Amino acid sequence: MDSAAVAGVAAEAVDSAGSAVDLRAAEVLPVGGDNRVGDNVDLLKELVTKLEHAFSDRLVSVILYGSAASPVHADRFADLNILCVLKEVTPRELMEGEPVLNWWRQKGHPWPLLMSDDEVHNSADSFPIEFHDMKERRRVLYGLDVIADLHVDMRNYRTLVEHELRTKLLRLRQQGASLLSQSANLLVLCVDSVNTFCVLGRHALELDGKKPKAERRAVVRQLAEVLHADMKPFEILLDIREDKTGPDAGGLADPGELFAQYLVCIGRLITFVDGLEARG
Repeated sequence: MDSAAVAGVAAEAVDSAGSAVDLRAAEVLPVGGDNRVGDNVDLLKELVTKLEHAFSDRLVSVILYGSAASPVHADRFADLNILCVLKEVTPRELMEGEPVLNWWRQKGHPWPLLMSDDEVHNSADSFPIEFHDMKERRRVLYGLDVIADLHVDMRNYRTLVEHELRTKLLRLRQQGASLLSQSANLLVLCVDSVNTFCVLGRHALELDGKKPKAERRAVVRQLAEVLHADMKPFEILLDIREDKTGPDAGGLADPGELFAQYLVCIGRLITFVDGLEARG
């Protein structure tokens, strides 16, 4: 789940036996009121309305999760990650949901996760990172809170975080290798990936027993301290992503140089997570 690779941190550490743990339930609020989703309130309401029209009584739940659902920090640049739960997901649901899902994607948001109610309850051990995020930060926009009583098996948590990091690094390298002579496209590739690595960085901090911050830049600062590394490439990419500066940010006018330093930072993060196995 690339979109999930997504945002958020766990609320509680794994118990010493590594068995399934019941994470602290996140604050659950409907759209509107004190939900801190800012300018996206109307957009989320429109999404829910479209999903209701598409699926009628087959719609079980619509949940916003990740940074945009944080009750503490409002991040207007956060992805609007959506979990849409249906009674079942068949070709019929895919066909009827296509216009809504395409409309949402055209708005610039990640594809919603479309799952059946049974899939949610039976796949928590297969996607502990994603459900880990949802347990910590979510907002129920419609229907039932299907996450509240979900138990997430965290026995393979560290291994899966490392797997996600290595897989996404390999993909970044492969795509970057084909764009080294296309500076603008190379920069876009890096900017588009930085949020995912910030999310995985949160999980790395959690694995180390730290309490990760909610805001991306705060997470990057925490990582710099823990890794004893200069995480400036992450900061520059976040600046560009949030339109706070131009492509020449921080004096790194060459996207190739920024890409190279970015890979070094990610490599340091992977080495850190890999080392946690020996410590644990």
